[in-house]
Amino acid sequence: MSAPLNLDEEVRLYTTNTEREKYGLLATLFGVIVALEYLERAYVRDSVTAAEYSPACTRLLSQYKTMLKLVGDDVPSIEQFMARYRMDHPAALHRIQVGVPATVEHSSEAGPETAKWVAETTQNFITFMDALKLRMRAKDQLHPILQELVTSYARFKGSKDWEGRSKMVGWLITLNGMKASEELTEEQARQLSFDIEHAYAEFFRGLSGKEDHT
Repeated sequence: MSAPLNLDEEVRLYTTNTEREKYGLLATLFGVIVALEYLERAYVRDSVTAAEYSPACTRLLSQYKTMLKLVGDDVPSIEQFMARYRMDHPAALHRIQVGVPATVEHSSEAGPETAKWVAETTQNFITFMDALKLRMRAKDQLHPILQELVTSYARFKGSKDWEGRSKMVGWLITLNGMKASEELTEEQARQLSFDIEHAYAEFFRGLSGKEDHT
């Protein structure tokens, strides 16, 4: 005979560490969608500028993609996930379906390529920084991502004078000199993370003057 139900006892969603981790990931995905909804609304209402909106939106979309990979077995589709948890967030759903910020989706004829390249370069920065946070250290893990980042970064004419460019090229040279399976030391990884974050901030400072592209 089963024990009587205690109405004062807290209901737990999980009984194992694996289940706890799963629900933690689902909660994070839920939070990313909510944050994206509020950001979209704020942008439409001109509460945030395009310069503030673009990198924030790109980061959230990147986080969404990362989380979706981690919970793929439990989330067949974003529509089913939102329906399951009764999420009424149409702006976030549209942005996820489009996959790029509104500044790229609705870019003007004056500079659609520049807007697209800003979004792509921002995404490449975030992807590389996330790789370091996930403790990727081997050459064959980091080199292709950094190479793509430097390639997109170099499209901007002003980048030749930015300190971040020389720093990133220096790291490409370092990685090129390593064997495929060889890993950066923790000290190197920490310095690389610092240099990339500095270059990321410098990139947006440089764009504040609307640098021309090559």
